[in-house]
Amino acid sequence: SWSHYRLLIRIDEPFKREFYEVECIRGNWSVRQLDSQIQSMLYERTALTKRKLAVIAKAHEKPITLKPEDEIKDPYILEFLGLKDEYSESQLEEALIKHLEHFLLELGIGFTFVARQKRITLEGTHYRLDLLLYHRILKCLVAIDLKIGEFTHADAGQMNLYLNYLKDKEKLPEENDPVGIILCSDRKKTIVEYALGGMSNKIFASKYRLQLPDPEVLKTEIEHERQRLLEMKIVEKDQGGD
Repeated sequence: SWSHYRLLIRIDEPFKREFYEVECIRGNWSVRQLDSQIQSMLYERTALTKRKLAVIAKAHEKPITLKPEDEIKDPYILEFLGLKDEYSESQLEEALIKHLEHFLLELGIGFTFVARQKRITLEGTHYRLDLLLYHRILKCLVAIDLKIGEFTHADAGQMNLYLNYLKDKEKLPEENDPVGIILCSDRKKTIVEYALGGMSNKIFASKYRLQLPDPEVLKTEIEHERQRLLEMKIVEKDQGGD
């Protein structure tokens, strides 16, 4: 609509404008949703994955194949929950369910809700997976574990258990292996890398923020992450000039 274009033409950078245009079409965003994604700096949060941006920009031209890592953001912005400074994991989960539409929008295109507090029983011991989603494009189950504190190596082991169970008991023959997302309020990069290194399952540890950060603060954080990835030779050194 014209209201959509009024938002888009305010974006000076052509590639950035095209990114939001294509994502808006793919997600069938309303004007309010488009504005929310621009304000939450979706482009900048996605920009750490060069391949993701290239794929999205060309999504309307030819068939594409996305990988799980192309669909993961860091950080996730959950300001719509309206939570105060102190809250429990159950309150966080309850708020996400209450604002499920906004949460799915923040996660990205293709995510659908399956279950909350998914019960997993192994040899008489019961476990509860906070949220179970399905990704229509990746064709896989997505397990989400909520943590109000800092990521620990135990979180990785617990998610690995969930994914092995889902792979064995819930995955359909035509589906891809399940993916795990550990949503935590904080994490140390080295702990994450050592805890998740060598695992055959796809597990990602992403931070979440309950307030929309200052744009300059978020840009600085993104640049620090990009430099870290450059040092690990995960992204090319010319990414910033694309």
